[in-house]
Amino acid sequence: MDIQKGDTLVMKKKHPCGSNEMLVLRTGMDLKLRCVGCGREFMIPRSKGEKNIKSINKDGNGGTDGR
Repeated sequence: MDIQKGDTLVMKKKHPCGSNEMLVLRTGMDLKLRCVGCGREFMIPRSKGEKNIKSINKDGNGGTDGR
């Protein structure tokens, strides 16, 4: 699965805040994600993350805040 920094992932399950969209901050063996709804950042193993992805939105802008 081709996941790049800056992509927005739509997940199968919602985050506790109610949002199911996550922004990719870092890729590798783990994925560092930021919840679009509440801003919480967390890391999950890539294998677990890929199972929970419903769709990938390719933004191409590398994130909204330039980091």
